[in-house]
Amino acid sequence: MEERLIAKFAERFGAEQAEKMSEAVSFASRVHCNQKRDDGTPFVSHPLTVSSYLLDMGMDAPTVIAGVLHDTVEDGDNVQITDIEKMFGKEVAFLVDGVTKLTKSGKQTYITKKQEQTENLRKLFLAIAEDVRVVIIKLADRLHNMRTLDVCSPQKQAKKAKETLEVYAPLAHRFGMGAIRSELEDLSFRYLMPEEYASIKAQVDVQQKERLELLSSAMEQMKTLLKEANIEGSISGRPKHLYSSYRKMQRNNCTLHELYDLIAIRIIVDTVTDCYAALGVIHATWKPLPGRFKDYIAMPKPNLYRSLHTTVMDARGIPFEVQIRTKEMHATAEYGIAAHWMYKEGRKSMTELDRKTSWLRQVLEAEETTEDSKEFVDNILKDFLGEYVFVLTPKGEIIDLPVGSTPLDFAYRIHTNIGHHCQHARVNGNVVRLDYKLKTNDVVEIITSNSQAGPSRDWLAIVKTQSAKNKIRQWFKHENREENIQRGREMLEETAKRHAQSLAILMKPEYYNEVLKRHNFTSLDDLYSSIGFGGISAGQVLHKLIDLHRKDERLDAMQKKLGEAGSEALKRPLHRANPKGVYVLGDPGMAVFFGNCCNPLPGDPIIGYVTRGRGVSVHRTDCKNVQTLMQEEDRIIEVEWAVDARTDFSATIRVFIEDQPGSLLEVSKVLLGLNVNMTDLSSRSTDDGYAAMEITCTVASSEQLSTIISNLKKLRQVVDVFRV
Repeated sequence: MEERLIAKFAERFGAEQAEKMSEAVSFASRVHCNQKRDDGTPFVSHPLTVSSYLLDMGMDAPTVIAGVLHDTVEDGDNVQITDIEKMFGKEVAFLVDGVTKLTKSGKQTYITKKQEQTENLRKLFLAIAEDVRVVIIKLADRLHNMRTLDVCSPQKQAKKAKETLEVYAPLAHRFGMGAIRSELEDLSFRYLMPEEYASIKAQVDVQQKERLELLSSAMEQMKTLLKEANIEGSISGRPKHLYSSYRKMQRNNCTLHELYDLIAIRIIVDTVTDCYAALGVIHATWKPLPGRFKDYIAMPKPNLYRSLHTTVMDARGIPFEVQIRTKEMHATAEYGIAAHWMYKEGRKSMTELDRKTSWLRQVLEAEETTEDSKEFVDNILKDFLGEYVFVLTPKGEIIDLPVGSTPLDFAYRIHTNIGHHCQHARVNGNVVRLDYKLKTNDVVEIITSNSQAGPSRDWLAIVKTQSAKNKIRQWFKHENREENIQRGREMLEETAKRHAQSLAILMKPEYYNEVLKRHNFTSLDDLYSSIGFGGISAGQVLHKLIDLHRKDERLDAMQKKLGEAGSEALKRPLHRANPKGVYVLGDPGMAVFFGNCCNPLPGDPIIGYVTRGRGVSVHRTDCKNVQTLMQEEDRIIEVEWAVDARTDFSATIRVFIEDQPGSLLEVSKVLLGLNVNMTDLSSRSTDDGYAAMEITCTVASSEQLSTIISNLKKLRQVVDVFRV
């Protein structure tokens, strides 16, 4: 496989580039040498196949090389993006980093799988906005994974299929990659709704066979007519994809027999002129259905799609669709943005592509005005990857907007200032309300006025798109700063009164400075202004101030209890340790034991509780029992990990893993490789096909435990690992 791939690459890019490709293949083979896929084949076969897909799409050399390397950082041991950059250059390194999960690229570690997935999607979307080749690699990667998903467990199949249908198929559609989108949808449909899939597949196979037989004479007649008209072209029957048919049946509440576009006859010619000439031949011979002609050549779809569509009737009264396009249009319909590398000189001639993917700039704008990762990702999925309508400007330019969008969303999509100064709108020549719901093919005209000082706060309830909401909020943030500051101050005061709190007590510099730091504000005015224009709620700020005040009160109570000796001890470096490795403030000789409820480790924030007769019980500050203990503040005592602690500690982790032969062995190998001593292990099967393992082991610190968890998460069978 490696030799064929390198030879094919060399044929296209030459010997010098082929040498780099050969180095990439060798490097990937070394990194993945001990890894297997779920079907038992060598793992390296996956990136090589992905690279082959990219080569078949006509992608440039850096993208094809990045395809070979795309899993080396994520699945390799101790491989960093900097290593890729040193060996293969910045361009390839950026593409690899773009498709590498955040937790594997050395940026940050997240607590839950859901948070981790959100951050990974955020990173992916931002990388795509910088270089669209990232999405082509990612889609090629997902396509091969979906094609080989049958060897995985039903749980993994459902999880991957759901993610593919919600994120990756819409991405493929957004970038015009029709062939990949359709296959991803059909594969996801197969695993998510196997009964519906099997039923509709059986029906479609019969229907399509019958329809092709009925249309065979029409196709033969078309070939003759095109030849007589001196139009060179090929004719074929294109079956409709299963998921598309299923969705149409659900949407129109109809049966498969009521769908007449299960088969479309596709005519591929050489030139645009030939497209229209072929259309004339078709309409002169078969009766066209009114309202069923669409000219996507004169008015291409925003995702680059160009073609002529018409629906005609044959002599027996059977309607069928005909699609007419050039070879280049066909490549674009199948591969979308990837087709630009087939017909253009790489990234030097990307003006058309940059114009067609201008919506990506709005992704970056959304990132700049959204602090919360989940909100940012949800906005992208809704604004750009959900169901949308196509509306037109007065000049005929097509603009796509999410279903439910209004003329205000349209205005802000065109330009921020047009949105800010929108006075009213015309749709299809008629004045409409600003909350009118736009429909496909609406022609929208925005009437602006300089007397319109700016947006109204009511508009936030009218607009559908998050990008429009963000622009409105930004206007209030910058244009009405003094008003926002006053409004924010009053809102915070009103919220404090409702909660029976005194701002005079809560607004100490040490408290509000923590709030400023947390939200990246430089002054109190920035905080008040943000509350005033809706960037942050007054309730959020008040609750944080209350938490800081209560924490301060607890600390004061402890210091009062400990007296001067405790205060002085708090200032001194901690050097001495009792046998448990914990220093008790004011009484280093006091007996210490650890709470079984949370099992703290060196490195964990801890707190002490003076028990009756047993000494000090030490707990993690995030222990579920701490709030109960805090009710007896006079028994809370300050404790610290000693700097010279050399004690071994017991820690328990829970591993959720696919319930299959060899899973326990793989976990044991990881622990053995890390020289970890297991003291207890139990395992039980769950109802959903997984095994839940509880492993107790001896560790020296929370840092060592984090290393153990991180390495276990690398196992392909592992779904989740966390500390108990």
